[in-house]
Amino acid sequence: MNYDDKVKNRLKRIEGQIKGILRMMEEDKECKDVITQLSATRTAIDRTIGVIVSSNLIECIQYPEEDANRTQEEIVKEAVELLVKSR
Repeated sequence: MNYDDKVKNRLKRIEGQIKGILRMMEEDKECKDVITQLSATRTAIDRTIGVIVSSNLIECIQYPEEDANRTQEEIVKEAVELLVKSR
């Protein structure tokens, strides 16, 4: 799969969030604020997983010749399993 710049940029933003959280911890910020940022980071990661899985699913269905050994149903089932596994 080819990962586009939008996905890579999402991960760079998440990396920045993580660095910010570490900085907050080093500055002894309030627990509530740290947890809020951790939750936002987790949400960003979950959304990135969704983007990657859906992009891969679209690619597999649009170009079935690259994955000729599996049916569309099997491809969709695998995508759903990846999303469930990510939680």
